[in-house]
Amino acid sequence: MHYQHTQPAKTLLWILLPVTGCLAIYALTVSHLATAIVLVPLLILAWLFSSLTIEVDDKQLRWFFGPGFWKKSLPLEQLHSAGPVTNKWWYGLGIRLTPSGWLYNVSGLTAVELHLKDGRKIRLGTDQPHTLVDVLQ
Repeated sequence: MHYQHTQPAKTLLWILLPVTGCLAIYALTVSHLATAIVLVPLLILAWLFSSLTIEVDDKQLRWFFGPGFWKKSLPLEQLHSAGPVTNKWWYGLGIRLTPSGWLYNVSGLTAVELHLKDGRKIRLGTDQPHTLVDVLQ
């Protein structure tokens, strides 16, 4: 069994592209330094959270953002069950602690909720929730 899927951060890009474009125009016409102080961290965050990759092999479930930022893994033996869920819009994007446990998400509202044997819950945002659940079964 092997699964790998990378979901691009479409929502993040739709938000950041206009903002960074406006900041770049402002930097060229008014203030280079002040804009760079805002623009550079935004571009770094966009790069770090540009996608969410989920991988499953015979022993582990792994997930990470963008170029390998915030790598997490879970031995499959710790998994009790998994099912598709829809997140509330206010849960947001990125890494969040929600009423349903930790959420790792870059785009959209669909996710897979993992129920661990120790009682914890983790949600992984994905645009392929049913495929990921099938792989985890």
